[in-house]
Amino acid sequence: MQEAALILDLTGKQARVDELEKLLAEPELWQNPVQAGQLGKEHEELKSEIALWRVFEQDISSTLAMAREAGNDSGLQADLAKHADELEQKFAKLEFALLFAGEYDSSNCFLSIHAGTGGVEAQDWAQMLERMYLRYIEKQGWQAEVLERTMGNEAGIKSVLIKATGRYAYGNLKSEAGVHRLVRISPFDAEALRQTSFALVEVLPELPASTDIDIKPEEIEVEFYRSSGPGGQNVNKVSSAVRLKHLATGIVVACQTERSQSQNREQCMALLKAKLKMLQLAQQSEKNATIRGEVQRAEWGKQIRSYVLQPYQLVKDHRTNYETDDTSGVLDGELDGFIAAYLKSQAS
Repeated sequence: MQEAALILDLTGKQARVDELEKLLAEPELWQNPVQAGQLGKEHEELKSEIALWRVFEQDISSTLAMAREAGNDSGLQADLAKHADELEQKFAKLEFALLFAGEYDSSNCFLSIHAGTGGVEAQDWAQMLERMYLRYIEKQGWQAEVLERTMGNEAGIKSVLIKATGRYAYGNLKSEAGVHRLVRISPFDAEALRQTSFALVEVLPELPASTDIDIKPEEIEVEFYRSSGPGGQNVNKVSSAVRLKHLATGIVVACQTERSQSQNREQCMALLKAKLKMLQLAQQSEKNATIRGEVQRAEWGKQIRSYVLQPYQLVKDHRTNYETDDTSGVLDGELDGFIAAYLKSQAS
């Protein structure tokens, strides 16, 4: 239990709770409702996480006290066995938090999907993945915001960028980075032939404001353009969408929403900083392998997971061998089993 407390940094989290309580008590903070709301949510999440482990500590203490008193009393021994089973079940639920020991695991994240080999079929597959991840984010109680989407020529999407806001969003979704392969009878093929499609998923953490990435105005090229695709009253009427190009590295990021140009630019800068940080880590050490994963192309032989809908139904992760025949559940956002298997494989 002491080792778990160290990994979870419960002392540090309690210090953060105390700090947040002081911040939330300052009237000036509430002049910015968005920031106040974010800090308030972080405060509640941390308090809840600490409380769960403190209750578990108390349960362990009471069970140990019962063990000392049990002796040869068969009745007390039966109660002790029951309490031990309950503790084991509680720990099985709580130990998942121990897997989030990475530097950015508790952060929000940016998740992008790019259609790969397969034409319109791959674009439709990319849109299916978009729905899957949006449903997963919803099931976790997080917030999802589509920052940029490029529609396909006939169907589906060419690419999409989603921001997931919630505690441990990056810690969970980092397991999804890689090539995803779909096998099914194509709805776009008049001959109803079986088709294989690919899409690439990339996941980056949202970095804290204190991150040592400084981007000077002269280092970026800014382009404003009109948003594409379906949307609200400003879409296709006002050049609110923003595209940034980092001149030194050639990295390009874009954001288009129904909000203002300044908000789109702010999101672009956050994404650009995340990409530059990952690039910096890759240049400094092999640490990038555990943060972003190997850069891959969305094509045959590169997949991390296969989704087979015909001639049989099976979703299999090729890194962990975890699989399920509940394909509809997976495509509806039931990803907990795959994510847990991946995180445990990385921890072992």
